[in-house]
Amino acid sequence: MDLILWRHAEAETGIADLERRLTAKGVKQAARMALWLDARLPDSCRILVSPAERAQQTAQALQRKYRTLPELAPGASAAAVLAAANWPDSREPVLVVGHQPTFGFVVSLLLSGEEAYWSIRKGAVWWLSHRAREDAGTVVLKAALAPELA
Repeated sequence: MDLILWRHAEAETGIADLERRLTAKGVKQAARMALWLDARLPDSCRILVSPAERAQQTAQALQRKYRTLPELAPGASAAAVLAAANWPDSREPVLVVGHQPTFGFVVSLLLSGEEAYWSIRKGAVWWLSHRAREDAGTVVLKAALAPELA
């Protein structure tokens, strides 16, 4: 299974958290990353998005159908993200558009086995793959990309 985590792009500050919109820079970040993702995501990819406005706007840049899940809102747990994505059992890749520090916790848990605060840049994508082995599974980091490198 592939799990792609896309942190929302740069957003405004100083207003109600769920209503924060992307800045002009954030719109550009989302557009760049959307182009990179669109060229690599299979049509079968499920896309799950936080209800926060900045995450919604980030996902809209991809111009694909997506599902909004309240359990992916700011402050979500790593366990909630993994459950929503059906990790590691989903048959199709899953793209989740959401928030920090949640994504840092997810990445650290999957790569090190422990939840820790790992920083994920605004607009960045972390692409992880679970490979089933005889005894257990292995998690591989396929890509970690900032929007300015897309």
